[in-house]
Amino acid sequence: MAKAKTLKLAHISVRGIVQGVGFRPFVYGLATKHNLKGWICNTSEDVKIEVEGKMEAIEQFKLDLQTKAPPLARIEDITISYHPAISYESFEIRQSIAEEGKYQPISPDIATCQACLDELLNPNNRRYRYPFTNCTNCGPRFTIIEDMPYDRPKTTMRDFQMCPQCQAEYDNPLDRRFHAQPNACPECGPHVELLDAQGNTLACSDPISSASQLLREGKIVAIKGLGGFLLACDATSQSAVRTLRKRKRRPFKPFAIMLTSMNEVKRHCYVSPEEEQVLLSPQSPIVLMKWKDDSPVSRELAPNLRYLGIMLPYTPLHHILLRDTGLPLVMTSGNLSEEPIAKDNDEALRRLSGIADYFLVHNRYIYSRYDDSVAMVERAASQIVRRARSYAPYPIPLTFRAKQALGCGAEMKNSFCLTKDNHAFLSQHIGDMENLETLEHFSHTISLYKKLFRIEPEIIAHDLHPNYLATKYAQQLGESGLKLIPVQHHHAHIVSCMVDNGLQSPIIGVALDGTGMGGDGHIWGGEFMVADYQSFNRVGHLEYLPLPGGDAAIKRPYRIAIAYILSLLGESALNQGLAFMRQVGEVEVEVIKRQIERKINTPLTSSMGRLFDAVSALTGIRSEVDYEGQAAVELEMAAYKACPEHDGGINNKESFPYSMIEDNGIRIVQLGALLSAIIEGLKQGISSPGRISVKFHNTVALMVSEVCRLIANETGINQIALSGGVFQNRLLLRKTVTSLEKGGFTVFTHQQVPCNDGGISLGQAVIASSAE
Repeated sequence: MAKAKTLKLAHISVRGIVQGVGFRPFVYGLATKHNLKGWICNTSEDVKIEVEGKMEAIEQFKLDLQTKAPPLARIEDITISYHPAISYESFEIRQSIAEEGKYQPISPDIATCQACLDELLNPNNRRYRYPFTNCTNCGPRFTIIEDMPYDRPKTTMRDFQMCPQCQAEYDNPLDRRFHAQPNACPECGPHVELLDAQGNTLACSDPISSASQLLREGKIVAIKGLGGFLLACDATSQSAVRTLRKRKRRPFKPFAIMLTSMNEVKRHCYVSPEEEQVLLSPQSPIVLMKWKDDSPVSRELAPNLRYLGIMLPYTPLHHILLRDTGLPLVMTSGNLSEEPIAKDNDEALRRLSGIADYFLVHNRYIYSRYDDSVAMVERAASQIVRRARSYAPYPIPLTFRAKQALGCGAEMKNSFCLTKDNHAFLSQHIGDMENLETLEHFSHTISLYKKLFRIEPEIIAHDLHPNYLATKYAQQLGESGLKLIPVQHHHAHIVSCMVDNGLQSPIIGVALDGTGMGGDGHIWGGEFMVADYQSFNRVGHLEYLPLPGGDAAIKRPYRIAIAYILSLLGESALNQGLAFMRQVGEVEVEVIKRQIERKINTPLTSSMGRLFDAVSALTGIRSEVDYEGQAAVELEMAAYKACPEHDGGINNKESFPYSMIEDNGIRIVQLGALLSAIIEGLKQGISSPGRISVKFHNTVALMVSEVCRLIANETGINQIALSGGVFQNRLLLRKTVTSLEKGGFTVFTHQQVPCNDGGISLGQAVIASSAE
């Protein structure tokens, strides 16, 4: 009895991503190392641990929990209480406990770890070339989970009964596959098949090897991956890439490619240490990197662009396929333009049979669709452009305790967000809400998140635009009695950036994008505001200009250029021999003129995105677009081409004139002088489109800095948040941040959350949760 009095019993609760990441075997090993007895088990809310032993051993055990956790674990909180010892005789791993209404974060799908890759490539290993090799440190998670706690019966692996060898690994606390829920091998796990376009199984001993041969022959193969199908072809074949573009109805929008190794990546792109780190991370996203001129892959992959989307293999199937093929492969979402990614075999055959020549499928069911994530590195920091595989559904931490709210997101690049406690669960990229299929994907995924995280929203936030499908979805929920809160688009942008950076105090927000409904019924997009979570005050914007044809004009930037010139400079300014006008007939110009005069389907806009479109068309760079932002992207690329030795004229100080007026305390940036100077330069032949682009980027950065300085002088605020899709423009971002920092401002940009509309829902949900 005397000995027992020297012992202590500790009750420990660990919250965070601590299930499905090897946490229990890690704890088992720690307890053994420190001679502690007791138990550990998963619950719906946390991992519960009881350890009994000497106090100094328990203290060291707790320290090791925090400092030596498995690489995929993310510990948010550890609570501990001490009690009298009760004389445990051993340490054991107990069965999971389901608790009503409780939840915890879930690990996203993770790229194949080195240990599994070594087995995959070892001819003497029983998992040699097995495309579903995984362990507790890697493999599928979110895409196969139907409910929590995370145990095999609640995943899509429940239909595969483990063989004795796999079961032994699964049951052994000291094995890296202990309770790896997707654990399998060629004897007991999923398998792949190769199908033709009609769905007939092709007889072949090795479907992946056969698919690789087809890819080398120039065929297009639809490949079932983690979260859905990808369309693959030979990235070095001009013919194959063109065929894929034609069938996918995607004439210009860039394709990403997959390469076997970092050595291969460096053959095609310039790679910074930070970019290499992101590429090699367990998340393994697509990274946008500067493309080398002598890269042998087809320039058709990203027409007119200097950046190429690169990813490394992130599943065993990809590793085998890339090595067998020996080629860079296009890997793009398995869908037609604007549709969600196909995830089921039958669905893929139905939707992709007009695109793919063959289908490499498997029989592991995908529960949740998941596109590839996209990132870029700017100013030595990673920024998420599209948040999906390997990032969602890991929550964004909140600095306050949130209500249960749902932010329904925007129309383009939609995501939704659910808040609860100190978590914001931002969904994976859903897509453009333009069809019933995407709406069904949106609705299904909301239901899944609500179930997994035990959230029943009491508040629904939505965009001000009444015609967005996401807004209509919210309004239907409001009919059942839930509280609806309309949130202005650009306020949501700024709050999204604030949450991304852990900020709460009022801040100067600069939101530059293409389209967002304003409180006055006009289309905003060049906005300056003082904002916090509860409210905002619009203190500046670009002047309002007409958008003839509304959304239709966005696809024809030349119409925007004509409308802006007519409104600001008059009809005579169009008769200056401008090159872009040669493709526009007199009748169309007259129609645009009448639309503006009579205000027929011609909303007013303060959009910076539309100004970029107008300048792109005016300079002859891009008059019509195939994908969102194309005109602006190619305008940026023109600056790099004009100043390749200075990276787009990053240190160039030349700018165009503009003016500013004040109306009821709001500063309005006027653009007539800017457009007049561009036209004069083109007319005299003294400015190339590229040089105009450099000066235009300088001018926008100068505008932002000047307006922010004036706001700061009045408010005393020196913190700036930059948000909106226009800030995906690297050149503008660099110039703007540099200018603001030189002015003494502290500048915050997005990191975990896209600056584009993919981050809107986070801002919506936080604003709604913060409302009185």
